Amino acid sequence: MNKDFDLFMSQLYETNATLDFYCDFEKIQQNVDEISISLNTLNYLIGKEDLRTAVKLLWDRDPRVFQVLDILIATRRKDDKMYLLPDKTARPIKDLYLSVEGVMEFLDGTGLAQVFKSREIKNLVDYVFGVETGLDSNARKNRSGHVMENWVHDIFTKNGIPCQAEVPCKKIPDVKNVLGEDIKRFDFVIRTQKQTYLIEVNFYSGGGSKPTETARSYTKLSPNINSIKGYKFVWITDGIGWHGVGAFKEAYEKIPYVYNLTTIKEFTDLVRSEL
Repeated sequence: MNKDFDLFMSQLYETNATLDFYCDFEKIQQNVDEISISLNTLNYLIGKEDLRTAVKLLWDRDPRVFQVLDILIATRRKDDKMYLLPDKTARPIKDLYLSVEGVMEFLDGTGLAQVFKSREIKNLVDYVFGVETGLDSNARKNRSGHVMENWVHDIFTKNGIPCQAEVPCKKIPDVKNVLGEDIKRFDFVIRTQKQTYLIEVNFYSGGGSKPTETARSYTKLSPNINSIKGYKFVWITDGIGWHGVGAFKEAYEKIPYVYNLTTIKEFTDLVRSEL
């Protein structure tokens, strides 16, 4: 197989993000809606000088409204965040939501008490919509991978290539016996009359340690899979994040089946010839 590394690198896309990539407003609105009743109840605290009395009043009516306090400091309950006590021991923030005194310690310690008293926040529902928008930006890295997977899946579909997505390694015994626990699943599996192609897909718009780690991992993975009769490893990747990643050149040279969004036609042509 003739491969031209410099040509491959010159074809890489700068981004795979369309305008709807940056924020998932449907998910953001859903997250806000799920706690909007509690947030509207907590609006009662805004502007109260005697904040403890106001907190006690809400607590006596329904202490569950304070379970949403995490989002006001841009964290989530599932993250199980800790904070440091004066004696240098750590305590889960969620433990503060178990009493009025704990809630007041949280509000005072985080600075939210002053924010409430000064009316710097007018409406907690609107405020949390902004917080959720900020937190959603942290999901962009995962979305970038999903965008690439969807893109590749569409290419397979348009070319009439049947494939399975997110296939656990344990469902392919021959491969599981060789790889062990090295990989949990493959992004796509395509079976033809000649081969079974195990496919990994990713996109890197920026550098860092992750692309290097991925390249080195696949350099080791590829020969192991290719040693199994009837199986081939395929890597479909793109993004200018590969520029300057030394490990990628080695991976490109050692892995027989490496494609980007420009050269993927070579792979689809190959597969269609074997169907």
